[in-house]
Amino acid sequence: MNINEILKKPEGRRLEFKETMPTQGSLPKTVIAFANDAGGEIYIGVRDNPRGVVGLPEDKLVELEERISDIIYDCCYPVILPDISFVRVEDKYLIKIIIYRGNTPPYYLKEKGKTNGTYIRVGSANRLADASMIEELERKKRNISFDSELVFDKPAAELDINECKSFFHEKTGEELNTQSLKKLELIKEYQGIFYPTNALILFSDDELRNSHFYFAKVECARFKGIGTEEFIDQKSIQCNIALQAEEAYNFVLRHIDKGAFVEGVYTQSRWEYPVKALREVIRNAIVHRDYSLAGKDIKVAIYDDMVEVTSPGLLPPSIDYNAMEDRQSDARNRLIAPVFKLLGIIDQWGNGLKLIADELKAYPEIEFRWKEVGLSFQV
Repeated sequence: MNINEILKKPEGRRLEFKETMPTQGSLPKTVIAFANDAGGEIYIGVRDNPRGVVGLPEDKLVELEERISDIIYDCCYPVILPDISFVRVEDKYLIKIIIYRGNTPPYYLKEKGKTNGTYIRVGSANRLADASMIEELERKKRNISFDSELVFDKPAAELDINECKSFFHEKTGEELNTQSLKKLELIKEYQGIFYPTNALILFSDDELRNSHFYFAKVECARFKGIGTEEFIDQKSIQCNIALQAEEAYNFVLRHIDKGAFVEGVYTQSRWEYPVKALREVIRNAIVHRDYSLAGKDIKVAIYDDMVEVTSPGLLPPSIDYNAMEDRQSDARNRLIAPVFKLLGIIDQWGNGLKLIADELKAYPEIEFRWKEVGLSFQV
């Protein structure tokens, strides 16, 4: 992407503009937030509102580059190595700082320490990370997922997974016994005892799911009109996560129209929305949501003019919804996703976005939008 195209883009998760040399207080926060998330680019010498190139003095560029390098080195920990270059736009000069996604998060302000100096990127803002966010960054460094962590409240043998076992057998024809639970890494041995992972708790009907993951539910609502002032219908889906997608999907089907039209001598039916795409969006919301974000549930909202699905957790850095047909795949929940695949709830890796893109072609009147709202992803 050339500089003129970049200058037209809004500030966001991976992009920030600065009119003048930022202060020692603001620059490190942005650098840290980028390194802790998806990486990003900072352009100095660009006015944001209204957008315009103001430029920097050519004879000061090298001095400014050194100052930027010193600030980042002195203020950020672990070490962040920026890629700094000069960009010429007509007769004006900008400084471009590329920050790559870090391999050893969490990154934080040296003087504040990890607890009070860790920043993450939320939209176009830098937000101080809380304890749960810092824990997630620690997991990224260790290359483990939240759903794979052990729960020591009770041994796996005492967990109520009867409904899950029945559903697993119905969909796969196989028994969900100790051997298969070990193979799927849903249970792990610790000091001679097998304990459940967070993933197995979420698949269970045990009281631990209600106490640990009371928020792991899908709140569905059909609103009157295009606002949220009045409900027509609502449902809270609080069963184990293997059953949630179909219940939410059926709620949507009850509240969208199915019309008929004549083609030749045959009468054909057609939903007002691409229902396969809707099902895929709902499944993705459940499979890929961030279960470490306590207190946040999935929301499926139906209005007169749209269907909206909101899932806790930002989009993984490697996924780009603007390239839906590229068969992208990045499983946040590394134990949950393979189980959903075995159950037939999700398709082969990377096919979900392409399925949505393909079905939308038959619905040119439907606009597909996605955005990150706070710490959630919304379609």
